[in-house]
Amino acid sequence: MRLAIATDAWSPQINGVVRSLQETAAALPGFGVAAHFVTAEGLPSLPLPTYPDIRLAIMAGPAIARRLDEIRPDAVHIATEGTIGHAVRRWCLTRQLPFTTSYHTRYPDYVRARAPIPEAWTYAWLRHFHGPARRTMVPTETMRQELSRWGFANLSLWARGVDTQLFRPRPAVTLDYPRPIMLSVGRLAVEKNIEAFLALDLPGTKLVVGDGPQRAELERRFPDAVFLGSRTGEALAQIYAGADVFVFTSRTDTYGNVMQEALASGLPVAAFPVPGPIDVVGDPVIACLDEDLAKAIRTALTLDPGRCRAAAEARSWSAAARQFAEALCPFGAIRSRAA
Repeated sequence: MRLAIATDAWSPQINGVVRSLQETAAALPGFGVAAHFVTAEGLPSLPLPTYPDIRLAIMAGPAIARRLDEIRPDAVHIATEGTIGHAVRRWCLTRQLPFTTSYHTRYPDYVRARAPIPEAWTYAWLRHFHGPARRTMVPTETMRQELSRWGFANLSLWARGVDTQLFRPRPAVTLDYPRPIMLSVGRLAVEKNIEAFLALDLPGTKLVVGDGPQRAELERRFPDAVFLGSRTGEALAQIYAGADVFVFTSRTDTYGNVMQEALASGLPVAAFPVPGPIDVVGDPVIACLDEDLAKAIRTALTLDPGRCRAAAEARSWSAAARQFAEALCPFGAIRSRAA
């Protein structure tokens, strides 16, 4: 089956959406699915306000239609709600073809952090976008229940996996910083709430990996923290392996792939008791979830790294890809039922 995946989030962006799509696509051939991405690459674009690293394609409709005609997909999945997502959605609706979508980002929280727009308005827009989809894939049961309360229908689960070969304990790795080393990995933006970590008065080193629109401000406000910028692959894996605890500060992420990377590296997690952490690291043997983040960090430092690693080993990208493939809605299946 030839699958077209439409996404506004794509390389060189470094985030959970891009990583999830790349890893899932790599595992899909095992389930008879060949993924072809439809992105903004090569199209005129404008920077997203407050996120200049993310660019939105403009006047994309005709070019997107040509790309889809070249791919000749048997199924379509729309991963994001940006201009690429809208163009592919319109292409499907015009041709009366079924499609699936996925919900990665809690836009109502992101918008509210930047402008006084009621979250009910943003949810109404999102319901309109996802409404025609045969299925909308969500990462956790908590998120499925939350969207259901907001009136979303046809929701199915698509969990996330982790590369346990890359992210693994490495006893020989040492980082030359005072211990304990408390690690945060992610985009540096207001909705990630990293100030909740950086403002804590704790012994040791606050180590921050990532980039984003808030980086310069955070470096200025918190000179005692160590900001390493973006890291990927082996370089990132070694940083995980050399830390003592992983600190996840977001209250808005729908999943948080970085928590699984931390577990695979043998790092216990400290986080707030909110959707995302509740689903991914809700087991108290691998994480401490507490509204008092300093307490959560201190408790997480006492947990067994071996149990963290064991939890991650049960979460493969192959299993996540199977969920994704089973939720797809091929054109042929619809046409056969219509006949």
